[in-house]
Amino acid sequence: MEFAHEVIICIVNTGFSDAVMDAAKSAGARGGTVMSARGTADKEAEKFFNISIQPEKELVMIIVKTEIRDAVLHALYKAVGIGTPAQGIAFAMPVDAVVGLKE
Repeated sequence: MEFAHEVIICIVNTGFSDAVMDAAKSAGARGGTVMSARGTADKEAEKFFNISIQPEKELVMIIVKTEIRDAVLHALYKAVGIGTPAQGIAFAMPVDAVVGLKE
């Protein structure tokens, strides 16, 4: 089965959701939804990744057409990836039905 849309989930430190949306829009995304979240990583994860983990997070959900998914993920990696102050991670999942989007 081939999907026409995917949802990209990007989790960043609090205060970086605007940077997420700027990067996603630069790659063709049209908008997203921001939610407050709290991370639960432990000290061992901080040591393993050699980063300091803030518990306060923002989760940004962005629905995109499948054909621009890779471009959006790449833009997010460059702008807010784990090696930036945003310390973001992003992943995509297929969406099998969408209503309410204007094409």
